[in-house]
Amino acid sequence: MKLYTYYRSSAAYRVRIALNLKGLAYESLPVHLLRDGGEQRRPEFLRLNPQGLVPVLADNGSALTQSLAIIEYLDETHREPPLLPHAPLQRARVRALALAIACDIHPLNNSRVLNYLRAPLGLDKATVDKWYRHWIACGFTALEEEAVRTASDRRHLVGSAVTLADVCLVPQMYNARRFGCELRPYPTLCAISAHLESLPAFTRAAPELQPDAV
Repeated sequence: MKLYTYYRSSAAYRVRIALNLKGLAYESLPVHLLRDGGEQRRPEFLRLNPQGLVPVLADNGSALTQSLAIIEYLDETHREPPLLPHAPLQRARVRALALAIACDIHPLNNSRVLNYLRAPLGLDKATVDKWYRHWIACGFTALEEEAVRTASDRRHLVGSAVTLADVCLVPQMYNARRFGCELRPYPTLCAISAHLESLPAFTRAAPELQPDAV
């Protein structure tokens, strides 16, 4: 397997965690999102993913895009450990929490959005950071309430095993800390993330440990 990745990409971070959890070896192929106008805009990369986004997972001659789709593919082709519960209700809860992060929180604070706010809209750093923190607070407030109901052991978002929801949580918490977001109002999320980040599969996926980290 080959993973086209960027060390600070939340979406690529999720896939790195999933690959580690599954014990799968892969070749890391960094795509720098800032250098020379963004390597993701180069024609050779756009042939892999016309959206010009990371991650892309190349496996068995196919290029797969979108982090949640990639992770579900890995879960279906390498079943242990499962990242989605067997019971339909629990699977739906895990997917709902994962989607709340990947589709509602993350896109508003994606680097493409932040860069557009900076230029061409011309917003200064303080205003962009305020935007970021506002949407993190909105998303995490709801997510904390959900976690209080679903996190039975305060170590996982749902149940007592790592799921797709946990794989999405840790990168989002990492970014929230990087942007100086206030996290004290979310004790359940903080406790879960602290436990998960102590696990080897999550630790090895951390941005600062990637070969393209600068």
